[in-house]
Amino acid sequence: MPWALPTFLGVVVPTLLSMFSVVLFLRLGFVVGHAGLYQALAMFAVAYFIIGMTVLSVCAIATNGALDAGGAYYMISRALGPEFGGSIGIMFFLANVCGSALYILGLVEAVVDSFGVPPVGTGVHVLPQSYWYELLYGTILLALCLVVCLVGASIYAKATFLIFLIVMGVLATILISFFATQPVGVPIHLPHSNSSETENGLFTGFSLTTLRDNLGGRYRVDYTTGQMMSFSTVFAVMFNGCTGIMAGSNMSGDLKRPSYSIPRGTISAVLFTYLVYNLLAFLMCATCNRTLLQNDYGFLRDISIFPPLVTVGIYAATLSAAMSNLIGASRILYALARDDLFGRALALAKKTSASGNPIMAVILSWLVVQLVLFSGKLNTIAGVVTTFFLLVYATVNLACLALEWASAPNFRPTFRYFTWHTCLLGIAGCCVMMFLISPVSASASLGFLLLLLLALHYLSPSSTWGYISQALIFHQVRKYLLMLDVRKDHVKFWRPQMLLMVQNPRGSARLIDFVNDLKKSGLYILGHVELQDLDALPSDPLQAQQDSWLGLVDKLNVKAFVSLTLAPSVRHGVRQLLFTSGLGGMRPNTLVLGFYDEAAPQDGLAQHPAFTSARDEVPLGFPPPRAPAAPKLLSAREYVGIVADALKMLRNVLLARHLESLDKAWELRRPAAAPPSIHVWPVNLLRPDSARYADTCSLFLLQTACVLNMTRAWRRARLRLFLCVEAGAMPHAQEDKLRQLLKDLRIQAQIQLVPWDAVVGLHWQAQRVPPGGPAPHEEESAMNFPGNASQVSDEYVRAANKLVLEQGPAPAVRFLYLPRPPADTSLYPLYLHHLDLLTRDLGPTVLVHGVSAVTSTQL
Repeated sequence: MPWALPTFLGVVVPTLLSMFSVVLFLRLGFVVGHAGLYQALAMFAVAYFIIGMTVLSVCAIATNGALDAGGAYYMISRALGPEFGGSIGIMFFLANVCGSALYILGLVEAVVDSFGVPPVGTGVHVLPQSYWYELLYGTILLALCLVVCLVGASIYAKATFLIFLIVMGVLATILISFFATQPVGVPIHLPHSNSSETENGLFTGFSLTTLRDNLGGRYRVDYTTGQMMSFSTVFAVMFNGCTGIMAGSNMSGDLKRPSYSIPRGTISAVLFTYLVYNLLAFLMCATCNRTLLQNDYGFLRDISIFPPLVTVGIYAATLSAAMSNLIGASRILYALARDDLFGRALALAKKTSASGNPIMAVILSWLVVQLVLFSGKLNTIAGVVTTFFLLVYATVNLACLALEWASAPNFRPTFRYFTWHTCLLGIAGCCVMMFLISPVSASASLGFLLLLLLALHYLSPSSTWGYISQALIFHQVRKYLLMLDVRKDHVKFWRPQMLLMVQNPRGSARLIDFVNDLKKSGLYILGHVELQDLDALPSDPLQAQQDSWLGLVDKLNVKAFVSLTLAPSVRHGVRQLLFTSGLGGMRPNTLVLGFYDEAAPQDGLAQHPAFTSARDEVPLGFPPPRAPAAPKLLSAREYVGIVADALKMLRNVLLARHLESLDKAWELRRPAAAPPSIHVWPVNLLRPDSARYADTCSLFLLQTACVLNMTRAWRRARLRLFLCVEAGAMPHAQEDKLRQLLKDLRIQAQIQLVPWDAVVGLHWQAQRVPPGGPAPHEEESAMNFPGNASQVSDEYVRAANKLVLEQGPAPAVRFLYLPRPPADTSLYPLYLHHLDLLTRDLGPTVLVHGVSAVTSTQL
């Protein structure tokens, strides 16, 4: 920093000059004349209450860490994130730009009053008056501000200090004049009346009669615009005298010690201006009649003991305020450009001079101010400027409130004279006054802010500043997780909470998407087990993988968490995740596994529409799929053991086979005449002797299929429920019973009767051993199920598979009953073999075993 500014020159002086400026010399009489003393004091109280709350928030944020260029924009962006920061930065830039234009127009008005033709008041009148001439005068004055701001902060500080001395001298002269000047009549020309008509305003000196006459409000037509005044329009003009509180903050990048200077300098300036405004309002009401106050905005010059000094003071203060807003706007624009929130649109504003002055930002700000000057009248843009500043102040309070409510340990401002109550009062005050002043401007500003928020949310690059939204979400989630009591769970409000185990996402993209549809707004966790020993590693390898997995979740647009673990085996890793995944009442109740078979995994991730990288590249850093000849990471026995472990832990289990062949987009584009279908087989096909449709597992299977059908993407699909019946078993009675069950459960499905006598016959044939013949070898052709001495042959399982396959047309996905693994672990390979036979060539299939009650017929 070439030349750092101290507190007085960098904060106090700019803030004082910005707050005095137009209102002190040209509009304080206007405010008192229309509103009266009581309402004027009320306006000051309300305005300073609002800005007082905002100043407390500014001081808190400014003392919570190092500040850089950008003032309020820097505070808001680093507190609320780039979306809020960028949008409010643009609004604050526009507020400063319009403020600079407002002060230039005020200065033009003062010059024309003094030197304009036709004459208004006393003095030399040589300057022609018209819209274009006044625009020319404003352009010249703005060019003078541009020259000072282009030189840099040092010359600006020296110029403002000189102006500060002049303004303080003028203010002292004005205060003395109220006591020293004799009563006098001031001739007033009324522009909106006959050109020859004049009226005398009176400076009465201290008079109780004058004071009483000026106590109440008396709103009239504004003689510069011809518009009827009201409380809100007068307040809008008056509030411009309070909007300079950010002048010091805007110079944060040029201050020697921003965190020290901003609180002390801003509070000192605010208190001083409040006292001066109230004192002058009382003196004006006690000495000047309403005609003078309402029809001569430059009357302070007419009653002064040294009129030329007041004229110089008006010019100096207003010019200083215009420069302050111009240089503030340029610093905000420079900070926005440097943060790259708007990409190339603001790239030009990054350029600085050798001394670090953002000259291109100054020039761009000057161009925008020049455009605003075309509005022509001070009172015309006062409402817009006030609305912009109020919106910025409300957001500063919001930023401080969010930091306070987030209870982040690193929010430790050294300025402690604030609470969340002051922030909330500041927000409420700003919003109420914004709509009272100009409902149209307030609505338009909020709409523009919302558009900027949405644009930045979707288009701006991510930042490393830290997002307050994350801290607030954490705070609320923790609170509500503590309130989520698992002892109050009820079956009516059950929802699936999935833990999907993924070895390599490159072979599981469609399965991940399918399970996302199954979760029904429940918890969804992608689990992965890394087979390594932490003792033999220098650091945790999972930290490097976390970003890749989170990037996968973002790319696939699934609402899932990621949980990674290290373990000596896959089975141990899955146990860890089942025990530890989730938090409080949000824990997985369902384990989803891909199917264990000999099929070589295909690379479906690189072909997924979400990825645009070339197929020979590895998306997100995941390794290529396992080669067909490469050994698997777990054995068949270990795989079935995982299923058994999950059931022992009272978790439901889903085994998904051939889900990578599910083309959801194609299925859901089917014509209405042939919509996609979901086939549901709620009977245990491997145990036909104990076939039931209303046990816990069958009901869970029905619920799972129904949940899929309820999701938006699958609503066109039709549920088809297959009822396996034997001859002589009263099939229609069974169908009626099942139909009633579906009605009670509010599940819409088509029931189809499937005779399976031939299949069941194969099952019972396997039970009969020929007389004198050897019994079949248990491990080769049959298996024992717990609690059942029956034997299931390969021939029977193939027949069951054929029965399922013959029920056309081919569905989008099938749901089958998953039997429990056998109690004898030596039969695990045979159990898996029969599952393989049962689901072979069926296309996308989900084997389901439920252990918890999930359906309810109650309200």
